[in-house]
Amino acid sequence: MPFINSKISTPLSTEQETVIKERLGKAIELLPGKSERWLMVGFEPKTSLYFRGDNSQPIAFVEVSAFGSENPDAFSKLTAQICQIYNEVLGIAPDHIYIKYQAVSSWGWNGSNL
Repeated sequence: MPFINSKISTPLSTEQETVIKERLGKAIELLPGKSERWLMVGFEPKTSLYFRGDNSQPIAFVEVSAFGSENPDAFSKLTAQICQIYNEVLGIAPDHIYIKYQAVSSWGWNGSNL
């Protein structure tokens, strides 16, 4: 049950959103036991973000929350994929993307907790 939320400094078209969502759906499989079937994706375009005191370049802050324990090797592989996706689709340089990972031990869904 992963959730990927993206704060992006640029506007986001419906087409770009769809492409990113689809590519994240494939990339999430890098985390053991995760698939697009349980993936929730959120977008916050046109967010006011500054990096190194500057906002003249496109910037993204991506948060990945996943039910279960941390997996540093898988997180590292997913980081490479996320950076590639956002660079190719939105033109955001990998050195202007922060990615935060959070392993979640309690997750609520469908009226109860897992």
